[in-house]
Amino acid sequence: MAQARTEFAAALNQIASEKGVEVEVVLDAIRQAALAAYKKDLMLRNEPIPDDFEEFTSKVDPASGEISIFDKNKNVTPPGFARIAASIAKQVITQRLNEAERGAILSEYENKVGTVISGAIQRQEGNTYFVDLGRAEGVLPLSEQVHTEIYSQNQRLKFLVKEIREGSRGSEVVVSRSDPNFVKALFALEVPEIQSGAVEVKVIAREAGSRTKIAAISKQEGVDPVGSMVGQKGVRVQAVMSELSEEKIDIISFSEDPARFIASALSPAKDIQVRLNESAKIATVIVPQNQLSLAIGKGGQNVRLAAKLTGWKIDIEGAGEPEIEEDGIVKKEVEEEKVDIEKSKG
Repeated sequence: MAQARTEFAAALNQIASEKGVEVEVVLDAIRQAALAAYKKDLMLRNEPIPDDFEEFTSKVDPASGEISIFDKNKNVTPPGFARIAASIAKQVITQRLNEAERGAILSEYENKVGTVISGAIQRQEGNTYFVDLGRAEGVLPLSEQVHTEIYSQNQRLKFLVKEIREGSRGSEVVVSRSDPNFVKALFALEVPEIQSGAVEVKVIAREAGSRTKIAAISKQEGVDPVGSMVGQKGVRVQAVMSELSEEKIDIISFSEDPARFIASALSPAKDIQVRLNESAKIATVIVPQNQLSLAIGKGGQNVRLAAKLTGWKIDIEGAGEPEIEEDGIVKKEVEEEKVDIEKSKG
């Protein structure tokens, strides 16, 4: 519709622009409100509601704003109806516009699911934080928070748009900082090779706030997936880590060969031998004694994340006898770590 230069048309275009909806949506809201107003007017005047009222239509002149009610092709608009319609329809119009605006906003954020968005912590209700995302309010539930992070009012952060879900207040935009895909989406912002499709992130294992392992593969000859994600002098991975409160990130090359993939996943440990029990999907890993603590990681974290990343249960064995230090402390620590590993399949 061309923007007519009348007061009504100007207001019509302004409302549509402010609400982010089409002019036709506003006109439809007015038409529906006019019919509701006409029906209420009949009731106030104690006149019967026609049996075929559902077939009545209303028309709105987009230039003048004049409203008419029609029974088929017959104009049945009562005298002075415009004034009555304006007062009765105001609430209906507002409601319809708010619904249309909310629908447009939710549709906009549905298209952003899986991407990163900036927002400011607005308020806290119980364990849930509400985030100002601009046109919408995001919900950051406890399950999507990082337990090591402390959030404060007006704090600006990046979030993953995780999903649009039905909540107690209707549809809501759920955001996350703990989801593994948040790390993937942050790398997509920093690494042009991911944006172009030359590098693909295949799988991620994450313990939010502590450590992430991420496996990538090159889709273009001559492109190093690990080097692309690390960046020159580590600038790209550092940018992601700074957004994650210095969470450690291990980047490895994905491999279709399970033994090679498992060995890479146990980085930073080196010189690893892998034996596979494919039927049980158990990998027995032989690690040199001087690499054993690196392979296992503090509290078994490194091997636990490697198991999540690869989908294999990983049993670690030291090569040869362990070096025994004062009172057998090293041996005791290794035994305790192996117990932790047994408890943390995948």
